[in-house]
Amino acid sequence: MFGAIEAGGTKMVVAIGDEKGNILEQKEIPTTTPQETMSHVVEFFKRDNVEAIGIGAFGPVCVDITSPDYGRIGKTPKLPWVNFSWKEAFEEIGIPVAVDTDVNVAALGEVVYGSAKGLSDMIYITVGTGIGVGVYLGGKLLHGMMHPEAGHVIIGKRADDHFEGACPYHKDCFEGLASGPALEARYGKPAALLTENEDVWELEADYIAKAIMMYICCYSPRKVILGGGVMHVEKLFPMIREKTLKYMNGYITAKELDDIENYIVPAGLKGEQGIKGALYLAAELKR
Repeated sequence: MFGAIEAGGTKMVVAIGDEKGNILEQKEIPTTTPQETMSHVVEFFKRDNVEAIGIGAFGPVCVDITSPDYGRIGKTPKLPWVNFSWKEAFEEIGIPVAVDTDVNVAALGEVVYGSAKGLSDMIYITVGTGIGVGVYLGGKLLHGMMHPEAGHVIIGKRADDHFEGACPYHKDCFEGLASGPALEARYGKPAALLTENEDVWELEADYIAKAIMMYICCYSPRKVILGGGVMHVEKLFPMIREKTLKYMNGYITAKELDDIENYIVPAGLKGEQGIKGALYLAAELKR
């Protein structure tokens, strides 16, 4: 048996499953302080003899397995969690861990079990409380000096958009213009109450398409998967596909772009891509 954690700012999803991604038991634990939250998380896994735990963590988090800080959270806005170490938390009870970002682990889940199954190159974009991009290239997750933070690229505001942006670091980066909190700050209502306003979603689709165009040029993915709470607004998808092709302007010729409806797609796995990806990470430690 293997353990999995999908670590979010409001809740931790913990699960036990097997090497094939079958989830046998799952539970949600509120994210409060590390001391309080981890006492419940550790207790959940101590009841079962799990061999390893895969963790998809909010970031920034050190994913360099050669670093002494592997698994340690950096300067997150979730201040009680700054400098918390996932590795050290489970070393005390003798369980090895594999740690990556939440969005990278979701990308992995889609590659192994979901909408990108069998592909060697893809990206997973989550548009919700924040915007993150999991990048899977050449058959492995992309890291580097840290890990991609492609939700913070500067995509350029449209001339008719006078909103200053909601990112505390960059104001009008992609996340600052198109995340759930950005929508609420711009319009004074949460996204769920804006579904009938076509202008809202036309602008949102425009920014997402601009970002996808940039990611296609940078990463050359064979599929683009969109998840997160904002992407539950299904009318976004046809607009995003149309606008992505508009911004590409025929520059790249590829069979994938010719089949745009199967190139830019919703997340699969009924929201379980993160926890299934974390299970796969754990199983890889023992392969």
